[in-house]
Amino acid sequence: MQSPGAWDPTTYLRFAGERARPFAELVSRVDAGAPRVVVDLGCGDGSATAGLAQRWPGARVTGVDSSPSMLAAAAAHAVPGRLEFVAGDLRDWRPAGPVDVLVSNAALHWVPGHGQLLTRWAGDLTPGGWLAVQVPGNQAAPTHALLADLVGSRRWRPRLAPGDETVLDPAAVLDPVGYLDVLSAAGLVADVWETTYLHVLSGKDPVLGWVSGTVLRPVLDRLSPADAGQLTAEYAALLRTAYPARADGRTVLPFRRLFAVGHRPG
Repeated sequence: MQSPGAWDPTTYLRFAGERARPFAELVSRVDAGAPRVVVDLGCGDGSATAGLAQRWPGARVTGVDSSPSMLAAAAAHAVPGRLEFVAGDLRDWRPAGPVDVLVSNAALHWVPGHGQLLTRWAGDLTPGGWLAVQVPGNQAAPTHALLADLVGSRRWRPRLAPGDETVLDPAAVLDPVGYLDVLSAAGLVADVWETTYLHVLSGKDPVLGWVSGTVLRPVLDRLSPADAGQLTAEYAALLRTAYPARADGRTVLPFRRLFAVGHRPG
């Protein structure tokens, strides 16, 4: 994860099952038989990275993340000599040698212009290597558009400390054809698709609970505690209107994700 501030693994993992499914569907398209070097960039708490080590028991797997709190949680999954977690920013990361499988799940939407990064990563692959990324594509959804309106309003803009708002920018991610073009131009055989998941949530302000561990967190980090509470209350009211509870009390959150898998011919 690459945005500023401190990630809270407990908040982020409140919806661990829903967040794990796209990762599983992403790596299911990676047809690597016996890779030796596997890297997970933006590994978070390491639970998904541990799954890579289980799938490829002969590989040395490395998870890279810039969040100390996430790395502290990931340390519980480490296996000496087989699965390690290291601090690093995926924008600057370079491998010590060629990589057989390189995965980045739900991290690149924090990185502006990440098409160039994908091109560089493609160049780090071995012949026969695989690059697999998944990127949330919800910048036009009410979760992001409403927050962007608040952040840019005359009421809130003066109160916010300077910060990176890439994740709220509609141009933060490419469209599917854009990812296809980037991977193909880098010499990879590309498989690109998108899925909109319908997450059925329950409880009080469930959509607010979902975004509290992701897109809302860096905004609140830039406010005083009092202002953070006030903006959260305003945002929660807007989300309740945009995502009303159904007759059974549950709330449906459509969530779009983009997937891109590239294979370098051997």
